[in-house]
Amino acid sequence: MCSVEGIGKKGGMRIGVIKGGGGGASGGERVEKWKKSSRMKVWIIRATTSVLLWTCIVQLTTLGETWGPRVLKGCPSCFSHQDSSVSAIEDKVPSVPARVIPPKRVYKNNGYLMVSCNGGLNQMRAAICDMVTIARYLNVTLIVPELDKTSFWADPSEFQDIFDVNHFITSLRDEVRILKELPPRLKRRVEMGFVYSMPPISWSDISYYHNQILPLIQKYKVIHLNRTDARLANNGQSLDVQKLRCRVNFNALRFTPQIEELGKRVIKLLRQNGPFIVLHLRYEMDMLAFSGCMQGCNNDEVEELTRMRYAYPWWKEKIINSDLKRKDGLCPLTPEETALILRALDIDKNYQIYIAAGEIYGGDKRMASLAAAYPKLVRKETLLGPSDLGFFQNHSSQMAALDYLVSLESDIFIPTYDGNMAKVVQGHRRYLGFKQTILLDRRLLVDLIDQYNNGSLSWIQFSDAVKETHERRRGQPSKRLVIPDRPKEEDYFYANPEECLQQPDGQLSST
Repeated sequence: MCSVEGIGKKGGMRIGVIKGGGGGASGGERVEKWKKSSRMKVWIIRATTSVLLWTCIVQLTTLGETWGPRVLKGCPSCFSHQDSSVSAIEDKVPSVPARVIPPKRVYKNNGYLMVSCNGGLNQMRAAICDMVTIARYLNVTLIVPELDKTSFWADPSEFQDIFDVNHFITSLRDEVRILKELPPRLKRRVEMGFVYSMPPISWSDISYYHNQILPLIQKYKVIHLNRTDARLANNGQSLDVQKLRCRVNFNALRFTPQIEELGKRVIKLLRQNGPFIVLHLRYEMDMLAFSGCMQGCNNDEVEELTRMRYAYPWWKEKIINSDLKRKDGLCPLTPEETALILRALDIDKNYQIYIAAGEIYGGDKRMASLAAAYPKLVRKETLLGPSDLGFFQNHSSQMAALDYLVSLESDIFIPTYDGNMAKVVQGHRRYLGFKQTILLDRRLLVDLIDQYNNGSLSWIQFSDAVKETHERRRGQPSKRLVIPDRPKEEDYFYANPEECLQQPDGQLSST
């Protein structure tokens, strides 16, 4: 006979062991089936119990985050016996505001937009703002933009090497969906070369993207825009479009923590020694070769710069009259000309002058007159050690990001040429409260400089004329100059995003 002897209970079910006596084969089979059935029931009960326990834990955690602080706050007995030294330490620790993540915007996704930015850091920065805005108003998903690695600077940096990519994605989630890469199936298609790629038309209205680009995205599911510079018009856009461009620029595009921290160190070092001016001295080799501006260069330098201009096929203008271009105000000021202008503006020689630029063409020899007039010339390379900048070497965009941060915090910002950095920093400083930015009128200045150098003007006459010209060119509130059908000649949106600026009287400006 077989008997079952109980040894315990589990979940209300009796658990036992089988004792063998001398039963037949059919009895053994029944026992075996009974054992299997018992094990299965035990397993089901355990699994069900685990699921219920985890569900309870998740729910309690959620409730704890919502109600816990309020409940504990009203329950002094819970933490009334804390050590006083611990409380004192906690009082000294500054409270960090909780990061608020906006809710996701829910919309029907019309497809995916890939973009490859072109140009230097600030040209790409403005382009990213435009592409986010375009993606939002087309109701598509934007893939994190690809940065230019083939331009003159050959910077291999990825988006996440310069910008805080997670902040970029989450801070805009209430406007547009942004992914780090395409979904796997679409990604494989793109890697195999099956993607529609095109450059959008420059200075286009948002309606162009609705009428021309959106149908292509809906047809191909993924579209790749391979040029992004100045692809959205400065003017004629809705207020919502303009404000989103600003939001991306001033809030979503945050540099990586490493760049931000190094920027703060440089600013702190400068502040320890008093006020400082950032001079965006655009006198690097590539700038001179591209512009064809040869003022002050010897014959060997002229030949070197000309060879370089012809070496880059995407620099379309090859034959350039340097003197004529300078008289039209289209050349960056030389270091010698810049020294004269700073003195004429009565810039104190004891001010620190931070040079925000790459390597100056001609080196120390070319900088001699500026250094003599302003002995407190500094650069990031003189303020930081090689170990601090080692990671940034051969990464021009990351170096430019460092200069960007210092430029924003300077007492005065003075660009010697109206390139992309000059424009974007100018607009950002307006947004920060119309911080002083001296916008040099180069066309008038070169004429005044020539008159002073040939003796037609005395120093006092020269200085008075320079100061009078720039009295209203210091970054004050102003209207953007609009020139219909000539967008290159009108004021750049990012240099004066007036739709987003708080005017001194507390009112938002109108377009």
